[in-house]
Amino acid sequence: MTLKAGQRVVLAVDTRLTDSAEVSGVVIGFLSLAAGTGGTVEQVVGYQDESDDVREYERLKSLLDSFGGEMPSESRRQLEEKVRSLEPAWAAFQERGPRVSVRVRFDNGFILDGAHEDLFVPA
Repeated sequence: MTLKAGQRVVLAVDTRLTDSAEVSGVVIGFLSLAAGTGGTVEQVVGYQDESDDVREYERLKSLLDSFGGEMPSESRRQLEEKVRSLEPAWAAFQERGPRVSVRVRFDNGFILDGAHEDLFVPA
């Protein structure tokens, strides 16, 4: 599901906004919003969450594809081995796809910024 700015949404699950507040070791409260709380999407931000291994895979794979045929066989073998060792990180990255976060202004005045879009469903 892809949310759009201006779209009405509700929280799909109870969402804690703050950590517990304690006084003398006794929890006195925390702030959360209940599932079903409605609001409006103000902003949608998509980004790729790349690890160092993913960036290294992309760099080495590009090097191998571009210059592998011209490399000495031992260098090419070492590069192929390194690329193979990074393939699990690349596959996991491809499976996850891009991350999308949203800024939602709730009807009660609260603003939740940087929340993953999966926390919301269309209203």
